[in-house]
Amino acid sequence: MTDHIYKKIELVGSSSKGIEEAVKNALSRAKKTVRNMRWFEITETRCYLEEGKIAHWQVTLKVGFTLEG
Repeated sequence: MTDHIYKKIELVGSSSKGIEEAVKNALSRAKKTVRNMRWFEITETRCYLEEGKIAHWQVTLKVGFTLEG
């Protein structure tokens, strides 16, 4: 295994369906412009309430990817 150098970016994904869907939305969108994503960690979760019920989830992720070259 070679040594890897990683860079981290922060993303916020959202979904009305749940936390997992919010994560998937963030990663699928990032995949369009960020190459070599290797891992992520969830750093925050939030919910938007409407009339006392969960209406929308927001999940903050730190995503690590390897630098090229």
